[in-house]
Amino acid sequence: MRLPDTARWAATHGLIRLVLKRELRRGNPGARLLTDPAVNADPYPYYEGLRVPEPFASGLAGGRITVHHAVATEVLRSDAMGTVAFGGGPRPLRAVLGWFESGAARSVIEPPSMLAVDPPVHSRYRKLVTRAFTVRAVNALRERTEQISTELLDELAKDGNRQVDLVRRYAAQLPVIVICEILGAPTSMREHFLRWGDDAATSLDPGMSLRQFHRAQEGIDALLDWLRGHFVELRRNPGEDILSQLVNAEDDDQLTETELLATALLVLAAGFETTVNLLGTGIALLDRHPEQRALLADRPELWPNAVDEMLRFDSPVQRTARRALRETEIAGIALEPEDFVVLLLGGANRDPRVFTDPNRFDITRENAGKHLSFSSGVHHCLGASLARMEGEVALRALYQRFPELSLVGAPQRRPTTNLRGYTSVPARLAAPIPAG
Repeated sequence: MRLPDTARWAATHGLIRLVLKRELRRGNPGARLLTDPAVNADPYPYYEGLRVPEPFASGLAGGRITVHHAVATEVLRSDAMGTVAFGGGPRPLRAVLGWFESGAARSVIEPPSMLAVDPPVHSRYRKLVTRAFTVRAVNALRERTEQISTELLDELAKDGNRQVDLVRRYAAQLPVIVICEILGAPTSMREHFLRWGDDAATSLDPGMSLRQFHRAQEGIDALLDWLRGHFVELRRNPGEDILSQLVNAEDDDQLTETELLATALLVLAAGFETTVNLLGTGIALLDRHPEQRALLADRPELWPNAVDEMLRFDSPVQRTARRALRETEIAGIALEPEDFVVLLLGGANRDPRVFTDPNRFDITRENAGKHLSFSSGVHHCLGASLARMEGEVALRALYQRFPELSLVGAPQRRPTTNLRGYTSVPARLAAPIPAG
């Protein structure tokens, strides 16, 4: 049985909106994080205001917030802390929603998505999907990613010195083509995937309006309908891709149809959304820091570290949350079952106890890779190696081909508060250096 979407919104985002209004009146800092456009435009000064000496600052509805790297890491790695599903509502509400939605796969943050389940269920899903994202698998994809970047840059070169949008024409295209090939999906579907991925991404922001919720759900349902038909085709004509393997698995490796849909939805959405944001942010950062861009031109071996510094300095994912599964202690603070903790990853990535001069963008930073942009613990992002590789290949190729490119005006921020990136990065490419 499916709960009507309006009722589902009311029990999740609608309830959160009521809590946010109440907490704003009380001056709760956690409410500003989700509602203030100025904070969304530049959250980092705000995070510093939450860097209290204690492990946690006060969050919404009695919850806790942390911007401390060590505390966030401890929470993420603790087996006493579990995922947050259905908007983090009270246990009885989650039980009701779970019962109604038990046959659905309509959100990346609701069961049976890997983001919303804990071991041993999570362990089973992760074991099956991991093979597509091992270091060996990613290394095998590098040559193909280089080919894709060359093809996209060849198309850009045809525009001469005209203004182009580097998100629409490049930063979005490369990762979605790669993920299509990983999942055995036709690249002709990539514009649909980008649109559906944007719809899924908005659902990561708590407190969305009813209109936003319905729009997001329509996009997700369209993607699920396409996936059902794609599964039929993969059963008839399986390929070498991970989705063909999952669809045609037998015995203990077999996933139910709902589990397959949830897994494919997550891999499709998460497989390119983070990288789109990484690429757009990287271009904007290098435009604002020309001395770092010049250093990369002189020392291209720094590109892998530069990508980690981009991830640290302006994380594509700004926060995550965990709930205590049982009585436990984090950083010396006792937590009771159901206690809720929000981890501001963007703030943890600028913790001065870990990163010297953390508000400085420095591609030579020795410990840039200690960022938490891909989370940590059992939920460490499966696609971390893929995103790093795509970031390195795509950005290096862009600046080698168009060393004189310059941005035109200010890039346009995406409106989401959790996923941070740009919807548009207008630029002039200037004269390209011939490929090859």
